[in-house]
Amino acid sequence: MRQLSYKNIDCLQATPIVQLFVNFITYTRTTTVDNKIKTLKDKREKALAGGGETRIESQHKKGKLTARERLHFLMDEGSFQEIGMMVTHRSTDFGMQTEKYLGDGVVTGYGTINGRLVYVYSQDFTIFGGSLSETHAEKICKIMELALKNGAPVVGLNDSGGARIQEGVVSLGGYADIFYRNTMASGVVPQISAIMGPCAGGAVYSPAITDFILMVEHTSYMFVTGPNVVKTVTHEIVTSEELGGANTHASKSGVTHFACANEIDAIQHVKKLLSYMPQNCEDKAPALPYEPTDELRPELNDILPQSAQQPYDAREVITHLIDTDSFLEVHKDFAENIVVGFARLAGRSIGIVANQPAFLAGVLDRHASTKAARFVRFCDSFNIPLLVIEDVPGFLPGTDQEWNAIITNGAKLLYAFCEATVPRITVITRKAYGGAYDVMNSKHIGADMNFAWPSAEIAVMGAKGAAEIIFKREISQSEDPEAKWKEKEQLYSDTFANPYRAAERGFIDEVIEPSETRLKLIHAFKMLENKVVNNPRKKHGNIPL
Repeated sequence: MRQLSYKNIDCLQATPIVQLFVNFITYTRTTTVDNKIKTLKDKREKALAGGGETRIESQHKKGKLTARERLHFLMDEGSFQEIGMMVTHRSTDFGMQTEKYLGDGVVTGYGTINGRLVYVYSQDFTIFGGSLSETHAEKICKIMELALKNGAPVVGLNDSGGARIQEGVVSLGGYADIFYRNTMASGVVPQISAIMGPCAGGAVYSPAITDFILMVEHTSYMFVTGPNVVKTVTHEIVTSEELGGANTHASKSGVTHFACANEIDAIQHVKKLLSYMPQNCEDKAPALPYEPTDELRPELNDILPQSAQQPYDAREVITHLIDTDSFLEVHKDFAENIVVGFARLAGRSIGIVANQPAFLAGVLDRHASTKAARFVRFCDSFNIPLLVIEDVPGFLPGTDQEWNAIITNGAKLLYAFCEATVPRITVITRKAYGGAYDVMNSKHIGADMNFAWPSAEIAVMGAKGAAEIIFKREISQSEDPEAKWKEKEQLYSDTFANPYRAAERGFIDEVIEPSETRLKLIHAFKMLENKVVNNPRKKHGNIPL
């Protein structure tokens, strides 16, 4: 008798016994499959529950969203694909083997934001306070590696109490693994860190390496050592908010680029930021459709005050030059004597660096220099053309500046412009004095096109100071020193405090009416869109840090 197998049962003549056997096999297989699917669904439900209802409720009471709620608002609807949902920690010390949660405190994966691929991780404070373990770190490293291989941005939503102390050096190693990948990804793919809760100790260095940091007012903070340690060591009494809150880092330290009113505001800022950036260093930033219209801006002819000593807001000039409502200012509350940010010109993404005469007369100081240098280097890393709007009376004098390395910090901005290979255009609106003229993207350090308004004053210093130095003896010996001084000041002003000497030398490509600036910029950036520069071959430069 041939052996009976499941495959040939259907070929046998149906008998009650055979039919019963077939039904039993079918039932067994169906039940097994159903049980396995049920197990999968149960595990998914557990993972989606995070640390449980009580902890989720506590998170909400603090005015914070959960890790998955943040991803819901960040990603395009239905696009998020999770990686590592079933991961759990491997620790067995201090009773940790009895307390495990699927996902291990971080949700990782990929999806789209405004239709473009993005890799994300979102730390879950409801699981072990979002603390970083070995496996937690491995999940983050995995999506960072995928981002590098596939050339797409990484967005991190940070909400963590720090390294998981039960794991000791293993968790510290996890942080170092992340730092290394942050560094390798720097300049290759954009990296954005949104601080949605605590970020303390070694955890702060991953966001610090990324390109942009966003913080939420009153619910997020960053510091290397917390208030208790500060009190013990220095006897200072300070709150978490005062020490490392969003407003502190937005205005005092410059650590964060955006201080956002709430988490939804922060998420919207992330989306807007990404819209100006390419996917990676080999890509170009996305351009929006643009229909050419009358590009003249007559209001710019009257935007400068009558007196060169009077301030005005550089943002007003920017507003008239760029596409309507397209300016996204970066570092708005830090080093306010310089304005940096992204905008669109005829639909194309550009980076803007502008001296701000409304604050400290627009001088360059150590903070303004480092703020602008970092922004310039980001734009150059990701092929975003640079527009410089210049009105600078020089570098800020004083012992505070000199003792805090204005020389080194000013050199950072100089280095950043010299190194940049993207299209670079400068418009001098008013003052361009001394070394600051050189540093602010002058023709001598590689600017492609340099325009000047008729009001531009390009000189070593202002006419008043120059006259006092050049004609000091002549003025002192005059019968009417005041009249003589004014005469010599006017002479110097007529000779040098204008754009024409520089234009004669070719340092200024064209002196233009303010009203035609936007039109000139559109044509110039269009002309430069295929610019190629090959810097000398080297491992890397040594920027003055």
